[in-house]
Amino acid sequence: MKNQCIFLLGFFFLAACSNINVFEKNIALEKQEWAGSVKPQVEFKITDTAALYNLFIVIRHSDAYGFNNIWVRCSVKGPEDTAAKSQQYNLPLANNQQGWYGSSMDDITEARILIQPDTKFTRAGSYFFTLEQTMRQDPLRHILNAGVRIEKKPAL
Repeated sequence: MKNQCIFLLGFFFLAACSNINVFEKNIALEKQEWAGSVKPQVEFKITDTAALYNLFIVIRHSDAYGFNNIWVRCSVKGPEDTAAKSQQYNLPLANNQQGWYGSSMDDITEARILIQPDTKFTRAGSYFFTLEQTMRQDPLRHILNAGVRIEKKPAL
């Protein structure tokens, strides 16, 4: 019985030491405003080119944010790339029936919106993600943070 307990403790200890495989970086925006000229950039180092990843854009806003969505251009520049590849996204943040999507605490809501499932990075190295809000209102008020989240999908 004693050996079984030691084995179980060792097993749980090793399981607790496993990699989380989630990378997230968020940039705080001054005065809770996102001006069109402010383009938060985050860097991730990718080492596993055989894995698949899910890419998310993370938006943290207050209840005073006046829209159900946000238009964001995400540009990605990988290792050895001479130019960034960019794509525009219409990110839903709420609907009129259910309210805000995401998780809320007091008057702050954080939404993690999946933009690219099952993404494969073909080269190891540093990837730079640049976010730009492209809404008509400039600056866009009541946005606290903008960022990128990358989740490594477990191997089957």
